[in-house]
Amino acid sequence: MQYAIIAAGEGSRLVEEGISLPKPLVELHGIPLIDRLIDIFLKNDAESISIIVNNEMKAVQSHLSRMKLNVPLNLVVQSTPSSMHSFFELSRFLQTGKFCLTTVDTIFREEEFTLFIEAFSKDTENDGMMAVTGFIDDEKPLYVDIDANSKMIKGFLDESNGNHPYISGGIYCLSQKAITTLNHCMQNGVSRMRNYQRQLVADGLRLKAFPFDKIVDVDHAGDIAKAEAFLLS
Repeated sequence: MQYAIIAAGEGSRLVEEGISLPKPLVELHGIPLIDRLIDIFLKNDAESISIIVNNEMKAVQSHLSRMKLNVPLNLVVQSTPSSMHSFFELSRFLQTGKFCLTTVDTIFREEEFTLFIEAFSKDTENDGMMAVTGFIDDEKPLYVDIDANSKMIKGFLDESNGNHPYISGGIYCLSQKAITTLNHCMQNGVSRMRNYQRQLVADGLRLKAFPFDKIVDVDHAGDIAKAEAFLLS
């Protein structure tokens, strides 16, 4: 499995709340967020790991340049206007086979992630598998319209009418058809990751939801303690 990490955001809310470290180097139980993901990926049969950081993240660039892994580590240094644009920059390393993409601040239990990767690795019917969770602690959640029986994704919604218990967890396992849609989105001026996900459905890709018990994001200073408590629970 090829893995990719979007770590190009500015982390402005953390900075405003007194966190001096760039987000990828923020620690949970003494381990930087970026290191935690890389370690989890290596445990889950990583063939390569590709990461994008923004131009200002000199400390992160230096940190990653010192890493010695037994798989290729591809580092892209570029500031982008959105996560979808960051994904596009990483896509040059994702041109064959299946891959898993996530943002650097997505916190999940390793056991659930392993089951997720195993399920997608064995899946021969669908074009993608996306992590969803019923735990909602997001300022702007993206609700997922899912067929209750098949767990197939029918759409993505900015608001829920009460009939959509899951939101996007920000972990995407995808196949090469998803790269074709990404390229078309870039050509047509589509912006934002959620609009890209909508286009995947519009293009007819078969996407299956994989429920996680809980996924949390580290967006605010207070989220660090919450994430640490979650991982210990």
